[in-house]
Amino acid sequence: MIRALLSQACRIAPVALLATGVLVAAPSLAETAKKGPSVTVDDAKAGDKDAASEVKPAALDEQPEVKKDDKKPDDGPSTGLSVLDRMGADLPALPAEKPFSGKIDEAYGAFQRGHYLTAMELALPRAQLGDPAAQTLVAEILDRGLGVKRDRKQAMFWYEQAANGGDPTGMFKYAILLMERSASADDRKKADVLMKKSADLGNASAQFNYAQVLVADTPGDKGLRNALPYYEKSAEQGIADAQYAVAQIYINLTDLPEDKTKRAREWLLRAARAGFDTAQLDLGMWLVNGTAGDRDYDTGFKWLKRAADGGNVVAQSKLAQLYIHAIGTRPDPIEAGKWFVLARRAGLNDPSLEDFYLGLTDQQQKAAITAANKYRSGS
Repeated sequence: MIRALLSQACRIAPVALLATGVLVAAPSLAETAKKGPSVTVDDAKAGDKDAASEVKPAALDEQPEVKKDDKKPDDGPSTGLSVLDRMGADLPALPAEKPFSGKIDEAYGAFQRGHYLTAMELALPRAQLGDPAAQTLVAEILDRGLGVKRDRKQAMFWYEQAANGGDPTGMFKYAILLMERSASADDRKKADVLMKKSADLGNASAQFNYAQVLVADTPGDKGLRNALPYYEKSAEQGIADAQYAVAQIYINLTDLPEDKTKRAREWLLRAARAGFDTAQLDLGMWLVNGTAGDRDYDTGFKWLKRAADGGNVVAQSKLAQLYIHAIGTRPDPIEAGKWFVLARRAGLNDPSLEDFYLGLTDQQQKAAITAANKYRSGS
């Protein structure tokens, strides 16, 4: 499955500069999970955690009082006070915040406040004098047309100057533009070199994208192993797509150190908490199936529900299965039918769910369609 996971990773996701950082959009990894691995669910009631049966993908056609520690001093060492114990008592004062001693960048400050013309007026003279950070800022304003007429050609010029000056973000952005707008092999090679430089200088988005390059250029386990350190560095800096990739590689690659494989679910949880719906889908299924840890039907249901509410169609069909089999929730044929209808309307067809739906009474089918219509309309 790991090859399927990253088979589409060859497409490098452009990112947008946001203030002094960048946000990554990585459809390549996200798209992979849209097919979704098959889910096994317990075919007994939720309380029976020993029996499990396979559930196929899915789809549908129709429109306590807190007490203080009462130990005496001679009972042993103190366990300390909990947060609740401290409620009502004065908390110690926070340590004094250290004064900022660095140089304030007024151009970036204006940019962060949305004063784009002011940011341009402050940054352009510095850019013309060779300041790489200012050159990146000018390029970003021009590239996005923030307060000025959009000029991609001039933006590319300034990104190139910033890259040549050693600015990691400038390198990353210029590499992305080269990949997007040039079919030249020389430009692609230049972009790869810049992406690696930016990644090695600590740019989180470049680390993720360079990992994607390595996977694309060397398919299979070797490419994944070469890319893993870059995925890990990016994940540590909070890039959700990288966190998802690390979780999948940890669970699929063989011969990795045990301390890594034990953290697979942790990384998936981080990506899910960041709002990555594919990670939420997979985390829900991991919890239901007991993948990379113990089973937890209730929490698994909640993560699948969150992904389904966010519009993930695979999660919607899986959620229907949970309602049918009473896993992490009470059995509810109307809710199951509702999520089947929503998934089917989005184009995901699961014969097993269709059979379930056709076995409902006419009244139940109508109730499921009404619930789906209300859900879609937000009423």
